[in-house]
Amino acid sequence: MDGSPNTNLPTSTGTRTPTGALSKRIHTNADIVNGADRAGSEPIDPTALSKALKYYEDARRTRDRTPGASPSRKRQRIYGDRFIPNREGQDLQASFNLLHDAASPATPSKVKKRTPHGELHFQRTEEANRTFSTVLRSELFDTTIPQATPPTLSPDPTLPPSTHSTTINDPSRARTPPVNGPSSSLPPASITPSTPHKNLFKYMSPRHHRNASGQPTPSRTPQSRHGINLNPRSDLYSLSPVRFDSQRLLLSPRKNVRNVSKVPFKVLDAPDLADDFYLNLVDWGSSNILGVGLGSCVYMWNSASGRVTKLCDLQDDIVTSVSWIQRGSHVSIGTNKGLVQIWDAERCRRLRTMTGHTARVGALAWNDHILTSGSRDRLIYHRDVRQPEQFLRKLVGHKQEVCGLRWNTEDGQLASGGNDNKLMVWDKLSETPLWKFSDHTAAVKAIAWSPHQHSLLASGGGTADRRIKFWNTATGSCIQEIDTGSQVCNLAWSRNSNEIVSTHGYSQNQIVVWKYPSMTQVASLTGHTYRVLYLAMSPDGQTVVTGAGDETLRFWKCFNKRERDGVGGDGAGSRMEQWGVIR
Repeated sequence: MDGSPNTNLPTSTGTRTPTGALSKRIHTNADIVNGADRAGSEPIDPTALSKALKYYEDARRTRDRTPGASPSRKRQRIYGDRFIPNREGQDLQASFNLLHDAASPATPSKVKKRTPHGELHFQRTEEANRTFSTVLRSELFDTTIPQATPPTLSPDPTLPPSTHSTTINDPSRARTPPVNGPSSSLPPASITPSTPHKNLFKYMSPRHHRNASGQPTPSRTPQSRHGINLNPRSDLYSLSPVRFDSQRLLLSPRKNVRNVSKVPFKVLDAPDLADDFYLNLVDWGSSNILGVGLGSCVYMWNSASGRVTKLCDLQDDIVTSVSWIQRGSHVSIGTNKGLVQIWDAERCRRLRTMTGHTARVGALAWNDHILTSGSRDRLIYHRDVRQPEQFLRKLVGHKQEVCGLRWNTEDGQLASGGNDNKLMVWDKLSETPLWKFSDHTAAVKAIAWSPHQHSLLASGGGTADRRIKFWNTATGSCIQEIDTGSQVCNLAWSRNSNEIVSTHGYSQNQIVVWKYPSMTQVASLTGHTYRVLYLAMSPDGQTVVTGAGDETLRFWKCFNKRERDGVGGDGAGSRMEQWGVIR
């Protein structure tokens, strides 16, 4: 190939042009630059060749980035189904500044909505879930529910093989659906759910199928071969997507969920309130007066007037227990030296001092005129306050300190708990225990008799046990137990509802309201920084007061007012309420 000074690359008449790619590219670019072929062969100019190659490479890159349009027709505009508004002529900055924080959904709010939590939200959620499950089950299966039939259960051999049925006996699960009559025929036992005996969707003809209300399946018109349907509750005339039974369930009034305040409505300072698990220093009497033992003194707080009065000062002794009589203004006081004193709270006068114990008296309990005392000397004394004798009966049973005493005044039974992990039940004034329970693995101080059921006793164990147990003292059996997760310090039954309150120590220091017998938590109250060792309930049964080693008394509104008039209501106070101040 000969070179040429111009940029085109012609071929002579008698010569063959090279077929290589380079020759073709040079020939093409030369045509673009000059636009025509020239005759003859001339030498190639290197500068012109470089420019032509560069021009060719730039043109190829442009073609790669931008696809060429079709030469046969004009390119059509593609329209979408989304509407994009025209924002020309709008001052978006000013509009944005004028918007409120919550005015537009696209604008995030500065104040985030708090996620609801707590027992109230939990109860409402559980109620909504139960309602939804019931309606869904009713709509899908009506009264026929697929049930698993485990092969381990044996059928009744007296029945024919075709009528054998199995029943799941699991007390932890509710029976669904309720058993309303004899068991229907079921296929042979298998681990897979059985097929329902009715169609899931009602699309059969009226002559073959009737719905739950006894009416034929809806057809085109209410009038069919069965005649005119005059039942206004029939699905034929319903405008609701669910059946009448489900509508009635959804429209039925719901039980209001009780909201227990998590904050005490009153907090009182209680300096020198002992942080001792084995003492009982707080009690609320029927005269609506709260008695508290602080060091060597006993103070009384009038809930009607809010006035505080000092009842006594023992000088050289320490108060270890306080207990009000069921009816009246007498209060008993146990001391560290083993003495038991009886005071008249109306006149602030000591009536009697009784001896017998050789160590501190940490537990006291009244049953009319019988006062029972328990001590660190492991003994229990029955004392008749009407007689001059120091004690009436001496009970020996515990191997360590007696820290819990409660009378069941209706059945005449006494429950005692000790540091020996024993719970004992004594019948009336008998010197031999009726029952000895050794199931607890820690000290038993928390004891409470149910006011709603005869012979039902609740007891709680200490740090190593953490359980609340329920006993039937008529049969001597344990009915139920629950692990609370922390030390059980006190128990008290509600007078107005079938619920029980427990106070706890290590490690959560909470007050828990339980629903009996399901033992579901109604509320969990926190606020004390030390273990909650003391618990008492107001005469009307609405308020509980708790005391702890943090030297505070906290008042909680846990229960509603009793519906029955004249029992535990506002008129339950005595003459002391009318005074307001004890002189």
